[in-house]
Amino acid sequence: MTHTKRPFSCRRASMIGGAIASTILSVATSEAALAINPAQQALSLGVPVNFIRQIADRGSNVGPGNFADLAEKVVPAVVAVSSKAPTSSFLPDQSFEFGRPDEESPPDARGTAPKARRTVSIGSGFFISPDGYAVTNSHLVEASDTAEIRTNDKKTYSAKVVGKDSLSDIALIKVDGRNDFSYVQLADQPPRAGDWVLTAGNTFGLGGSVTAGIVSARERNIETGSAQEFIQIDAPINQGDSGGPTFDTSGKVIGVNSMIISPSGGSVGVAFAIPAEAVKTVIPQLKDKGTVTRGWMGVEVQSVTAELADSLGGSDLHGAIVAGVQENGPAAKAGLRTGDVITSVNGEQIKNASELTKKVHATAPGSRIQIARLRQGQVNSLSVTVGQLSNEPKVFPSIPR
Repeated sequence: MTHTKRPFSCRRASMIGGAIASTILSVATSEAALAINPAQQALSLGVPVNFIRQIADRGSNVGPGNFADLAEKVVPAVVAVSSKAPTSSFLPDQSFEFGRPDEESPPDARGTAPKARRTVSIGSGFFISPDGYAVTNSHLVEASDTAEIRTNDKKTYSAKVVGKDSLSDIALIKVDGRNDFSYVQLADQPPRAGDWVLTAGNTFGLGGSVTAGIVSARERNIETGSAQEFIQIDAPINQGDSGGPTFDTSGKVIGVNSMIISPSGGSVGVAFAIPAEAVKTVIPQLKDKGTVTRGWMGVEVQSVTAELADSLGGSDLHGAIVAGVQENGPAAKAGLRTGDVITSVNGEQIKNASELTKKVHATAPGSRIQIARLRQGQVNSLSVTVGQLSNEPKVFPSIPR
């Protein structure tokens, strides 16, 4: 499996000092004063009059308008999702997943075996078509072929699991019997850092809930055991919101809520959503065949940093350095070794380890790719016959909640 090493841990959290808060308060106070008398304040502080007028014209509502209108538009498409699985199959390290095992009955006087324990995974999802196809997290339905959903109008339906992909943590489920479900669409364009977002989900199993915030960052790589890149948002996300959608202000889904980082167990405004672009690549395969087919080379790689580039003798060196090679894997058979640097695939430069992994995953198993390999200052080309990545479920590492 092509695996990207992460240079940092998700187990640390930092605190922002009071000095920053004081600065923000000072700026906010200045803006309020400027809005009272734009022309006079502009002359005294040297701020352009046009800029001051823009602040004054905006009034007190400097947000995205009315979140209530947006929530009213999209929440009917959001559902609560629950599934049952044997306790032994429960994945306790899933960041959002939580459940309650049924009471285990003690054996009776005749020695009858106790009732098997089962856990209930509770999360969220959303319809993407009027005929009942819905998206949720794979880890919520990993050990089950069915799920139960509850719509915003309090109706309950049985859903079958059409397909699930543990690597992306995306699953596709289907409710039969209706063709008039409210649904939402996946966004065509990625968001920008600073864009407003609205999230919706089944918070703590209480039912439909919404929270708002902004996109904190894009293309975040965290320690999930894959090359998955996430959208980081600061909207409060809690247990039960897993699998729920994150919307832009037009009502399009920009991501699927997947995990949080928290030292305390509660939301601290550091949440991660699977980008809509990634969801779009997975859903068609899940619908057609229930699984996702990806290419595989059998190497563990990490990005070439500036420090690594200097140690390798090239300040402008780019690509992915091989940190490990799986025995008898495609890369090993082609001659790759630990310490080699892969700089291009099929003539296209590789910027980092994540980009290499994406290209390999997108390659059909059995296909051959040409890679440029740097070893001891010499660059040469290797041909690698790509294998198929296993679809075995993977347990996410424990992330503080």
